[in-house]
Amino acid sequence: MVDMAKKEMKDLERMIGKVPRFFQDLAEKDPQMYEMVMKLEGHIWDDGALSRKSKKLMAIAIAASLRDQHATRAQLLGAASLGITRQEVEEALRVAFLLAGMPAYVYGKTQLDEVMKG
Repeated sequence: MVDMAKKEMKDLERMIGKVPRFFQDLAEKDPQMYEMVMKLEGHIWDDGALSRKSKKLMAIAIAASLRDQHATRAQLLGAASLGITRQEVEEALRVAFLLAGMPAYVYGKTQLDEVMKG
């Protein structure tokens, strides 16, 4: 199961970018729950009517709106592997500003500046 979990995590990392350590711990401690979570992750992140890139930008904006540091940083770290630019993230954060307010925008920009320097 552990070898299968490592392969699945590499596949997920290729698909969405950085995968939190949580998944490895879950695979070791609760394999049945891990399997269910991985199926859901794959279903959500697979390209469909929306591309993975669009979904990642949505995830960044939502995480920033919730001011969830772990989720915001994880989503930003995975963005580059999907070809997402700083400018695209900034646009997504403007949408968060419009719907969630200045604190979401400022929070997201602060995390962006730390993770995607330059």
